[in-house]
Amino acid sequence: MVLRILHTADTHLGSGLLHGRINPHTGQNTRFEDFVSTLGMVIDRAISESVDLVLFGGDAFPNATPEPAHQEAFARQFKRLSEAQIPTVLLVGNHDLYGRAGASASLNIYTALGVPGFIVGDSLTTHRIETRSGPVQVVTLPWVHRSTLLTKDVTRGMSLDQVDELLVQRIETALEGEIRGLDPKVPALLTAHAMMDRAVYGAERHLAVGKGFCLPVSLVARPEFKYVALGHVHRHQILCEDPPVIYPGSIERVDFGEEKEDKGFMLVEIGEGPARYEFIKLPARSFRTLQLDLAESVDPQAALLQAIGSIVLDGCVVRLRYSLHTHQAEQINLEELQRALAPAFSCQIQPQLISKLAQPRVPGLGENSTLNPVEALKQYLQTQESSEEFQRDLITAAQRLLEGEGAQRSKTATRQSTEIEGDMSTMTQEKLDQLRLL
Repeated sequence: MVLRILHTADTHLGSGLLHGRINPHTGQNTRFEDFVSTLGMVIDRAISESVDLVLFGGDAFPNATPEPAHQEAFARQFKRLSEAQIPTVLLVGNHDLYGRAGASASLNIYTALGVPGFIVGDSLTTHRIETRSGPVQVVTLPWVHRSTLLTKDVTRGMSLDQVDELLVQRIETALEGEIRGLDPKVPALLTAHAMMDRAVYGAERHLAVGKGFCLPVSLVARPEFKYVALGHVHRHQILCEDPPVIYPGSIERVDFGEEKEDKGFMLVEIGEGPARYEFIKLPARSFRTLQLDLAESVDPQAALLQAIGSIVLDGCVVRLRYSLHTHQAEQINLEELQRALAPAFSCQIQPQLISKLAQPRVPGLGENSTLNPVEALKQYLQTQESSEEFQRDLITAAQRLLEGEGAQRSKTATRQSTEIEGDMSTMTQEKLDQLRLL
């Protein structure tokens, strides 16, 4: 028996809308349409490949209260799997949950409606699923909130690190119970929405997902599982090969933090030997950043236009970032830049002015300079166009000024020393007089 599985996660329908605009024909945000189109490609592949099972690793939406249009789009796509009689496991991720333990999740609507072939993984349990190619066991491990323990007496006085350690121990004990109850004759899979200790963050660090705790890969990389389907991290990565422990990553780029990441999903085959798997890339919307330092540019506008013309903009989300001095800003024609960027799907122009106070005008004259004032003045004058006679006079005046200030400081110090000695003499005489009285 060979079991064919499609593994995807982190659709986040409704994310990244700032990079889109309203489509006048549909009334929808163009970036939202990107996400729906890409999700449609994933479902198309599941149906065309006649997979036996679809595993969704969680985070359907950016939050637990998605807009009705976003819910409808997600439902329309996944409903096609039910119509094709492909069993589907929808795991609950952190973005699918309300902000407290025990609360319902946005995906629980599919349990309430009893959608044929749909299983919502909202608890750590084992599901036995009958597929076209035979039975399979799927252990679901949804996102776990710290609050499941923080409200208990056992964690009173504990630090967050200690709470996390206790939570991992509890999960390990519960997971061990599920593993011991598995039928060794039926292939078993694990799907978990979690941050694993070997994983590399993607943009989800900026989506407030880093607030949880990490699970050790050793906890899930058990020989009893043929494949471990993860969700939560947006960057595709393979954490272990035997058994495969894999994040498919998100299906679309959420922001520029994912600019260089490939997007896609996994096709997996489970048979007698080790699992075989393949990462299928998706044509996700490209993000491009142009970064220029124009501080030394004679014609910053021309430099910007040349850089824009050197890359392919068509259909890309583009970010143009450049730094320049204040006096150069008047040379920038924003309307001309926008016309040059017109082929892009969307663009952001982000200038940054360089403060004259941020850097010394002469090398070596920073805050940590060890030059004395006269030497520093000499270096500065070397960069000026004033006459040599003027520079000599200025240096001489500076030296006299500093010498006079030093002499004045010396006189002041001598006077203060004399006054202190006089005070001490007076205090000593008073002390002697007091002793005589005794």
